[in-house]
Amino acid sequence: MADTENTLILETTQGPVTIEMRPDLAPNHVARIKELVREGFYDGIVFHRVIDGFMAQTGCPQGTGMGGSGQKLKAEFNKEPHVRGTTSMARASSPDSADSQ
Repeated sequence: MADTENTLILETTQGPVTIEMRPDLAPNHVARIKELVREGFYDGIVFHRVIDGFMAQTGCPQGTGMGGSGQKLKAEFNKEPHVRGTTSMARASSPDSADSQ
């Protein structure tokens, strides 16, 4: 049974995407995503970067990939592999630069 507190349903034009968040791996990132979702931050935001067969990126309020929520997160790296279907936070060159993407 899914953990509803840590499950996101992302509604897209291509249909829903279910995201199971892992607070055991990245508690601060999961907490921040939940906060942004509850605030409606992601409502209507576009996928500003899509590479067919590789990745899709969203979370920039300007739709350019250059913006964010304004709150940077400290890195929470782990040893889990990034296999197909994995979701992660984008960041710049600084390990502590993840925000809302």
